[in-house]
Amino acid sequence: MSQRKDWPRIAVVGAGAVGGYFGGMFARAGAPIVLIGRRHFADAVNSNGLVLDKSEGQERIRVAATTEISAIRDCSLILFSVKANDTAETAKQIAPFLQPDATVVCLQNGVDNADRVRAATNVVTVPAVVYVAVSVPEFGRVKHLARGDLIIGPLSERTTEVANVFNRAAISCRISENIEGELWVKLLCNCALNAISALGHARYGQIVQSGDAKQLMQDVVDEVLAVARAAGVVLPGVDDRESGMAAAMKIAMQMADAFSSTAQDLNRGRPTEIDALNGYIVRQGAALAVPVPINRALVTLVKLAEQVRV
Repeated sequence: MSQRKDWPRIAVVGAGAVGGYFGGMFARAGAPIVLIGRRHFADAVNSNGLVLDKSEGQERIRVAATTEISAIRDCSLILFSVKANDTAETAKQIAPFLQPDATVVCLQNGVDNADRVRAATNVVTVPAVVYVAVSVPEFGRVKHLARGDLIIGPLSERTTEVANVFNRAAISCRISENIEGELWVKLLCNCALNAISALGHARYGQIVQSGDAKQLMQDVVDEVLAVARAAGVVLPGVDDRESGMAAAMKIAMQMADAFSSTAQDLNRGRPTEIDALNGYIVRQGAALAVPVPINRALVTLVKLAEQVRV
């Protein structure tokens, strides 16, 4: 077990599936960490520990949990993992309690969260591209299905420190000089898979078995790449339909048993992050005069499903 005194003090703001998983990995490695989340999650963790289900078995980890945002006041590393819809409001809530030299790492879907957090907090904010398939089958239990790695950037002394901390906790973390492009690669994959999984009630592996679904994915990929080109964004390793589909298919196969986060939100009757995914492409398409009818249709259908279920 690592010595706690050698670690920065860490807080997870938004301890759900993603935040709970990474928080659990840090606690498992011996880091001093507090999970900040909803009442039912915090109560379950404080009563019974955080249960981390992985392919190699189940582990119960003792870790502090609370609902109080003020718990970040003694922490120098903040893992920010609230839903993208809640970014601006939560950033305002944490701002009064942040140390001036704190670092916030945004473990979220979407491409502009770090900018919004930075604007609200005025501290160093690091965008992260997260590739992990996790769910919360019950309060206090996080089920890991696939991957669990991330990309941060750009290269700096602070991002190097952050990457070292993650890697020390057995969380693969690499630094990219084109973090904007990496965020867009993840956005492309999310746009191609999330809404289809939600509307089709399908796991990723089931989507790629359907020829019609793959054609729909291709249409989405074409539109996302058209918007990216108009915006002047370079996606690492992705410059056409073939490479875009390859990126999305790779994620789908690696996480074949997973439902998208959008599907999980709809199933729980919660608002989705569709506005930060396909909705972002719709807004950018309108601003750049790039037609994106397929993405617009997916947003419309997901929002209709939200109204019916929420």
